[in-house]
Amino acid sequence: METNVPVFGRMLVAMVTPFDDFLELDLNRAQELANRLIEGGVDCLVVNGTTGESPTVFYPQKMELFRAVLEAADGRIPIVANVGDNCTADTVNFARDVAELGVDGFMCVVPYYNKPPQEGLYAHFSTIAAAVELPIILYNIPGRCVINMKAETTLALARDCENVVAVKEASGDLDQIKAIIDGAPEGFCVYSGDDSATYDIMKLGGAGVISTIGNVAPRRMGEIAKLCARGEFEEAYKAHKRLLPLMEGLFETSNPILVKEALALTGFPVGGVRLPLVRATKAQSERLAKIMEEVGVLPYVS
Repeated sequence: METNVPVFGRMLVAMVTPFDDFLELDLNRAQELANRLIEGGVDCLVVNGTTGESPTVFYPQKMELFRAVLEAADGRIPIVANVGDNCTADTVNFARDVAELGVDGFMCVVPYYNKPPQEGLYAHFSTIAAAVELPIILYNIPGRCVINMKAETTLALARDCENVVAVKEASGDLDQIKAIIDGAPEGFCVYSGDDSATYDIMKLGGAGVISTIGNVAPRRMGEIAKLCARGEFEEAYKAHKRLLPLMEGLFETSNPILVKEALALTGFPVGGVRLPLVRATKAQSERLAKIMEEVGVLPYVS
């Protein structure tokens, strides 16, 4: 029996945002998806992050989505709301509004486009942390934000801000990630931001993953995280290798295009993606279906 389980668990899912035929929010489908993922064994839902198309879901719609997912979850697992933006003041104001809905925590991404220096990143996140009480997961993803939040900055925030409790690391830099894990204060969690890096990061002492593939194969990805957490790395590696082709295949094009296509292939369509993203091509869908069959995700078993 595992002890010292992180507050948000080991296998968090970055949930897609369902749309209807007119690309409006499909809140009923969002609730059905939330329930499907909870029944699939996920520990926590992260709502309206990158995989949830946060750049094209504006504040009023985000509020509707958070309310719907909270209602569906009904307290069964924690719900983390992505409130991060590249404007500190807007993030603070929005986070305060979202806190009143009853979410369990926030995720805040490194500010994109502005290209702040490390001092600016520290000031941005520490300002948000001081303005709210709920726990915050930092999100470092240089491939989308242009800049990388260095280990020293992450660790300073972890030490100085009591409610900065974790980081989702998608830098791909295992040396940096190891430095954060080794230098973190007790209780601070490092989550993999890439499904394919989960095994390596957890072997270094990471807490788990904020997963994309978990939308499609929650139990399979959860198995990898739980095996790693128990130190059963030989079995974890076997499970990782079996699922790796799909982890990589889902990112043939920009996320979440193929995650939504994968859900449709399992018989659980969640609509298209909002421009400037575009739906999967026929060739992409066919390649994805073949990978899903090869790894045993089709036919779908919850």
